[in-house]
Formats: sequence, structure tokens, C-alpha cells
Amino acid sequence: MRDQPEHKPLRPSWRCPNCGILWPCSAAKLRLLGQFRDDRPGLLVHMAKVQEEATADLKDLNPDARLPDLTPRFVGWAERR
Repeated sequence: MRDQPEHKPLRPSWRCPNCGILWPCSAAKLRLLGQFRDDRPGLLVHMAKVQEEATADLKDLNPDARLPDLTPRFVGWAERR
């Protein structure tokens, strides 16, 4: 069996080290949906906490930058069924 690459965020940039796109990438979303299959509220709470971490990291990276609303990226996708 082949090892599957990890699709965890590369901090502090919050990009997927495998895909190179903003995290959570599609593979990460699928993994998270599987992990929280029977607990959508738990997924939303988890992603809200992750969003807080990402906001802090991204602000530290560039304190003068104005961050976009990260809610659609981190929580919005998880609200939909």
C-alpha cells in the first residue's frame, strides 16, 4: 500500500505543502469530513479554532496586511451538506 501524502497546513503560511494551495485543500477537507462524519457541529468548532490559529499566524507574518475574512475558507465549506 502506498503512503498517502499529508495534507496538513504548513504554518505560518497556511498552505498545503503537497498541493501548494491555500489550506484546507480538497484532500484536507475530505479527510476532515471523514474524521467528523457523524459530528458536523464538532467539525465546525474545530475549524473555528483552526481559523483563530491561522489568523494569528498570518497577522504575525505581515502585521501591516489587512486579512480577508477567513470564515468562508475555514468554516464556510464545512457548514454546507
